[in-house]
Amino acid sequence: MRILIIIASILLINSFSHGTIQAAEIELHPHAPARYVVVQGDTLWSIASRFLKDPWRWPEIWDKNRGKINNPHAIYPGDIIVLEKTIHGSQLTLAHEKATVKLSPKMRIEKLDTRPIPNIPINKIRPFLSQPMVVEKNALNKAPLILGSSDNRVILSTGDTIYIRDLPSDQGNAWQIFRTGKALMDPDDNNRILGYEAVYLGDVQVLNFAEISAVKITHSVHEILVGDRLVPAVMDKFGDYVPHAPEFDIKGRIISVYGGVTEIGENAIVTLNKGIEHGLKEGHVLAVFRKSEVKSPTGKVVALPEERIGLVLVFRVFDKVSYALVTQSMKAIKVLDAIQTPD
Repeated sequence: MRILIIIASILLINSFSHGTIQAAEIELHPHAPARYVVVQGDTLWSIASRFLKDPWRWPEIWDKNRGKINNPHAIYPGDIIVLEKTIHGSQLTLAHEKATVKLSPKMRIEKLDTRPIPNIPINKIRPFLSQPMVVEKNALNKAPLILGSSDNRVILSTGDTIYIRDLPSDQGNAWQIFRTGKALMDPDDNNRILGYEAVYLGDVQVLNFAEISAVKITHSVHEILVGDRLVPAVMDKFGDYVPHAPEFDIKGRIISVYGGVTEIGENAIVTLNKGIEHGLKEGHVLAVFRKSEVKSPTGKVVALPEERIGLVLVFRVFDKVSYALVTQSMKAIKVLDAIQTPD
């Protein structure tokens, strides 16, 4: 018996002339494949990276083809993207092909994954949508306090029952544990403190509410100590995170990286010294630049031109700072590297 699977969905579709979209001047990647099959784990960004020099500009392509594309976010594993050559240049189209699958005499059932691929790797930013926060100094001081455990353990972890003072009963049974972390300082403003990072430590579930409530630690990512604080858990809220450049010029810096590493690569989470007050929004794409110096043969220090070394996508914004995902890094990115509106 033969089963024919028809691959049919939407795709990046637009006309190119000599490798460039004339209206928007979006250039093709020099090594763009002639044909690509979407696989599990792909994102719209990663697919666009195969075809475009500036992958964050794929929404512009789709915006120009609304009449041909019903849902530009519904690309599925198995869809085929083809780069076709025409007399007018090149275009990206969807191949309506048939794949033949042979079945053995014994019945075999395969479950097709019907979920479309995401815009960006959501699993990378999921913990940062509700867990890390930026707070004012002493903001957690009024949050419910961990008193300890019945056996007076110094370090608490998953599975432990612990006791909490002043836990309100009207905010649900699911809570998260935080500790005030490092100060986030602005290197472009005399190291002015922009806020404090609230470090996520784990999750708890309430066992009973009382003057001193009992809760169980259901998940821990760091050591939990007496004196740490509880914050009500919130549901994950995923935005579309459609990448686009700010409509204005903005310049800032990377001021922190989550996890404390010194060199930053793709999929790392960084903190920027710009936020809502500066016009940043979720989905904004910023280029990362580095300033370098060299010592000339005469011994004089010479400043080199700024070098673009990566891209970040803003996914969570606070008043004065924001979190961003590193989506591209040509070189290792470092704290204090500059960010600005891409050309």
